[in-house]
Amino acid sequence: MTSKDGQVVLIGVAGDSGCGKSTFLRRLADLFGEEFITVICLDDYHSLDRKQRKEKKVTALNPKANNFDLMYEQIKALKAGNAIDKPIYNHETGELDPPEKVEPNKIIVIEGLHPLYDERVRKLLDFSVYLDISDEVKINWKIQRDMAERGHTYEDVLAAINARKPDFEAYIDVQKQYADVVIQILPTNLIPDDKENKILRVRLIQREGIEGFEPVYLFDEGSTINWIPCGRKLTCSYPGLRMQYGPDSYFGNEVSVLELDGEFDRLEEVIYVESHLSNTSTNHYGEMTELLLNHRDYPGSNNGSGLFQVLVGLKMRATYEKLMAAEKVPASSVA
Repeated sequence: MTSKDGQVVLIGVAGDSGCGKSTFLRRLADLFGEEFITVICLDDYHSLDRKQRKEKKVTALNPKANNFDLMYEQIKALKAGNAIDKPIYNHETGELDPPEKVEPNKIIVIEGLHPLYDERVRKLLDFSVYLDISDEVKINWKIQRDMAERGHTYEDVLAAINARKPDFEAYIDVQKQYADVVIQILPTNLIPDDKENKILRVRLIQREGIEGFEPVYLFDEGSTINWIPCGRKLTCSYPGLRMQYGPDSYFGNEVSVLELDGEFDRLEEVIYVESHLSNTSTNHYGEMTELLLNHRDYPGSNNGSGLFQVLVGLKMRATYEKLMAAEKVPASSVA
């Protein structure tokens, strides 16, 4: 496809490894259709291979190990409707493979460690999301995964996390201040001193004042709401489920925050919560619940991470539709 066939919509998905980006991308593909969406992993713009990073004692998180000039030029070209020869980083060998040709598509998603790091790339984005996992949950998840699946010791896992931490805080975590939406995953407040992190508290932080983006709200826009929906219309086993909504400030920006603590016993009952949310950008009643039910096996489908990933996907679709509609308006009819 070239630029004359239509506008290319560019979406940025940022976050550390193991924060749920792949699940979120699957939800986006379900929403838009796989044929209309092209995903570019920004690891392909590593300028140093694994061996070189080791020699120079830099991590992949460090901007010095990445070619931001090439990233910007190629993403700019795709957005303009032009094909690129994208480099390939081979995760198995840790080396750079010969490039591949990538044609523009209706939607291009750039995902990885640095989609919001370079100001030039940020300005190209039509919508951006940062997936933010708290240290407690991240450590617990990595320990469970690496010890169970990879045979690592607790000490090894902790050492690996701590080795990455300075670069993560310096170069990755700072990007959340630029995102239109942040999905934040935290330990539950429903269980005192919870150590397992099986129950999660998830916050959807939505920036105000972004053209074409209307934050989702609960009951009454701009109010502060605390709601325990468990009861006759929602089945809740211990420790229950709690939702909160209200205005807040985040890195100096006005935001609306929607929070869900706990998990759903029956996914079919999400419809009850959905019916109390406004500005969801659904095309019909119950669409949000349907999208969750279609893939109940996806991680996080029964808690706030799945719910808010679906909500953000719907917002991205709304952004896409508005951009497409604006493109169809003849220039002569715009005052």
